[in-house]
Amino acid sequence: MAKEKKQERFVTVYSRDGFSTGEKIVVDRLTGVNYLVISTDLGGGVTPLLGSDGKPIVTPSAEFDEK
Repeated sequence: MAKEKKQERFVTVYSRDGFSTGEKIVVDRLTGVNYLVISTDLGGGVTPLLGSDGKPIVTPSAEFDEK
């Protein structure tokens, strides 16, 4: 029996690294919620991305299903 590959919960859809900072947009495969992740030499943070209506930006999970 073949072993199934376990999918990671979060997928990076955008990444940019600078001299001492980095930023990523990651999507939670379970909920579809998009998060902005910032890292610097001094720390970092995570926040959900919000649309103009104030609600979290959600990417349909079907976009991440393996083909």
